[in-house]
Amino acid sequence: MLGAALIGVAFVLRPRLGRLADLTRQGILVDPGQAPRLSALVERVATAVGAPLPQVLMVGYDLNAFTTAVGVRRTRVLCVGLPLWATLEPQERVALLGHELGHFVNGDIRRGPLTQVAEMTLGHVADLFAIHGTAGGGFIEYLAAIITRALGRLVSAAARALQLLLVWTSQRDSQRAEYLADEMAARAGGTEAAVSLANHLVMAASIDTVVRREARAGNGMPAWRDAARVARANLAANLPTLRRLTRHTEVSLYASHPPAGLRAEMLERRPRQAAAVTLTESEAAHIDDELAVHQKRVLRELAH
Repeated sequence: MLGAALIGVAFVLRPRLGRLADLTRQGILVDPGQAPRLSALVERVATAVGAPLPQVLMVGYDLNAFTTAVGVRRTRVLCVGLPLWATLEPQERVALLGHELGHFVNGDIRRGPLTQVAEMTLGHVADLFAIHGTAGGGFIEYLAAIITRALGRLVSAAARALQLLLVWTSQRDSQRAEYLADEMAARAGGTEAAVSLANHLVMAASIDTVVRREARAGNGMPAWRDAARVARANLAANLPTLRRLTRHTEVSLYASHPPAGLRAEMLERRPRQAAAVTLTESEAAHIDDELAVHQKRVLRELAH
């Protein structure tokens, strides 16, 4: 019975390695054969930053991008949100790929499962000992129930505090990883493009609004790009203020990303880097043509 119980505990606390099928809710799998120019660009950027190639490419529905590894074999996945991609200038796209692939270089993907087990274990312990309910029976049973609940809640509170401390510590490491990935963005696309990408994230709320407005009107990627350019031009004069604002709205002990304004300032203070990879307007347009087949599905998601 003890062995069976320990096996059950091990099953509950097992590392969640994820599945590729679970990611399909966040985006669309891209066949490299149908997007050869995008695949070639990813390969060029990976070479420039010294990153292993992602084994799966995805187009996401949001103004976002991420990398991860799933399954026992830790299949590397790169997902780039089509709304984000469409609203970036060509060299900013290179910087974006440099940033995301930089997470593979810095080992950020490998550390996740290690901290996940500890965080999840403490969370389960906290839930297990958070005893509720009322006691029945006589006075002795009632007193024993009160003592049991008090001890259980004490253990639960201690486990929850340790969990929060561990999350806070790991999130600080996550923020450091973002700064390191920004350095990779500057290496791939150049410092100017990396700073411009960070500024784009500062304005992300406004850009997301205009992109969704165009999507509801049934307009596709060219309209998203034009609307984003207008929004960025209108907000350019307020950029210093918006950067400072992120220090208040995006600062948290448990935030996985540092404020976008601080990321832009950090890049500006670092030694300037020339672009290792250059993407022309013509090449960017060809990549957009490859991704246009996914536009309708992304439009539906954005419109809702």
